Amino acid sequence: MTVRPVARVVGGRDEVRDDGWGSVAAVIRLDGGQFTEEALSGLAEFSHLEVVYHFDRVPEGKVERGARHPRGNTEWPLVGIFAQRGKNRPNRIGVSRCTLVRVEGLDLHVTGLDAVAGTPVLDIKPYLAEFGPRGEVRQPAWSTEVMRAYYDDEAGR
Repeated sequence: MTVRPVARVVGGRDEVRDDGWGSVAAVIRLDGGQFTEEALSGLAEFSHLEVVYHFDRVPEGKVERGARHPRGNTEWPLVGIFAQRGKNRPNRIGVSRCTLVRVEGLDLHVTGLDAVAGTPVLDIKPYLAEFGPRGEVRQPAWSTEVMRAYYDDEAGR
């Protein structure tokens, strides 16, 4: 399987950090060699995007294939890599939902995208409420604790 990035993240954070992504502003810049502005036609009518990207800064040797404590915190349970959303995933693929602020040419101005500057973007989709969870959402308490400061702007400082 060969995947070619459709865009790159410009601006925002330069360093990988776990928390404080809420008001981080960045640009998703479409690859002008592959696309024209026409590819973004109608996207500005949506408030949010789903962005699929590559965790390109995770070395192959750091990829997890079994279980680990989320964020290395031994107070949280040992859980498999597929039971968490850590960056050290087998294919190093991230999925994020962010707010679309505006579309300018080949640039998507966003906030809350948890990908650092230079990150290769593999796909961009409008977020549709109908693709959100149906029914009750269930998750363990440790995952709520992990995410408590994830979008908290004070935590990112």
